[in-house]
Amino acid sequence: MLKILIVDDDTNISELISLYLNKEGYDTREVASGKLALEVFQEYKPDLVLLDIMLPGADGYDVCKEIRKTSRTPIIMLTAKGEVFDKVLGLELGADDYMVKPFDPKELIARVKAVLRRNIQPPEEEKVKNRIVLDNLIIDKDNYSVTYEGNLVELPPKELEVLYFLASHPKQVFTREQLLDKIWGYDFVGDTRTVDVHIKRLRDKFEGDHAWSIKTVWGVGYKFER
Repeated sequence: MLKILIVDDDTNISELISLYLNKEGYDTREVASGKLALEVFQEYKPDLVLLDIMLPGADGYDVCKEIRKTSRTPIIMLTAKGEVFDKVLGLELGADDYMVKPFDPKELIARVKAVLRRNIQPPEEEKVKNRIVLDNLIIDKDNYSVTYEGNLVELPPKELEVLYFLASHPKQVFTREQLLDKIWGYDFVGDTRTVDVHIKRLRDKFEGDHAWSIKTVWGVGYKFER
């Protein structure tokens, strides 16, 4: 499960953001000061930081600068300041995106997903262009082919895309809603049973003992284990 650190001294705002993110399957931690944010960042190791600028003690700019000294973790600035100068300064200090309060929670979720999509990459040794090689499995997204135990396996495009996406993010848990968004697209009209059906079909086609599997994380979603 991806982790998001929310840094805002307005507890009402941070709790609301946390509520929306939790519904999307993200784990969250809330802090109300810049100093505490830097301490929690080292311990929590988030995948993304939502960072308010106006904070007691060290402000958001200072926190951003400190994080960028040692980490490329994505940062989205949240602030009531809307001047171009403030936006440019935040981006120049290393922020990945910038949102001005008040904002629509749905837009925030969309921005979070977009930033994570750009920044979370499969391990380089696992991925050569669009080809993943694991044990007795080869997934080639360039020509939409899958080889299992030396034999070519015929998979419909969406099944292959589900398998490729999960294998590209080993041990990372994705909710059914996240998989619908990433594989079928944000505007897909359907329900989460679509994901369950595709996962079942994949499991049926790759029965047997091997060093990898698609695991169900009860109450959350699925992950690729190896």
